[in-house]
Amino acid sequence: MYLKHGSPVKMMESYIAVLTKGICQSEENGSFLSKDFDARKAYLAGSIKDIVSQFGMETVILHTALMLKKRIVVYHPKIEAVQEFTRTLPALVWHRQDWTILHSYVHLDADELEALRMCPGYIAGFVDLEVSNRSDLYDVFVNLADSEITIAPLAKEAMTMGKLHKEIGQLIVQSAEDPEKSDSQVIQDISLKTREIFTNLEPFSEVSDDGEKLVLNFEALKQRRFPPATENFLYHLAAAEQMLKI
Repeated sequence: MYLKHGSPVKMMESYIAVLTKGICQSEENGSFLSKDFDARKAYLAGSIKDIVSQFGMETVILHTALMLKKRIVVYHPKIEAVQEFTRTLPALVWHRQDWTILHSYVHLDADELEALRMCPGYIAGFVDLEVSNRSDLYDVFVNLADSEITIAPLAKEAMTMGKLHKEIGQLIVQSAEDPEKSDSQVIQDISLKTREIFTNLEPFSEVSDDGEKLVLNFEALKQRRFPPATENFLYHLAAAEQMLKI
């Protein structure tokens, strides 16, 4: 189009047409319809089964970090490996359908890091091993090259694992190791378990004073006498979902 018209204006017109109407037409290539390209297919492009194959039960650390909207940093010297891995992670919290948390190629550059710090929770990919020494940037560090997951000291309290996490981890591993199941079926299994967790939170939720949203009744949660790690997780989950009384 640029070669034909010699101006970026025509290119911009086509871009805006896709953005506003979901269609772009050209004499050479016919019509492009954005509805022919379901975004969910792009979300399923990576493989959850590959992640579980590499990290096994430790995959639950990634699931917990994502549920609590923590900061995850992923390192591998090859950018292709970083991008493939990071783009798959949001599928562990499929109910959110949020891939905006993904920053799959970040440099240790002041401006880029400043922009990253503006995000409350994220998945950030790096190819510079120096990032492993920047514990100010992450709650969970994934060294993809060495298949190691590390929880930063300041995040350990919120990320305390217990019986509930063991159940989730076992479900993820059993589902992913089933040769009959596709990646989308594994995601569905994890999503059902996630819904169950939110169902556990419902009895301890009440309408806020302004009547606008549900908030956590912490006293009711404490009276239920969950194991400490479960109570801790549900409390931090409520915080991540902005359900705490201010």
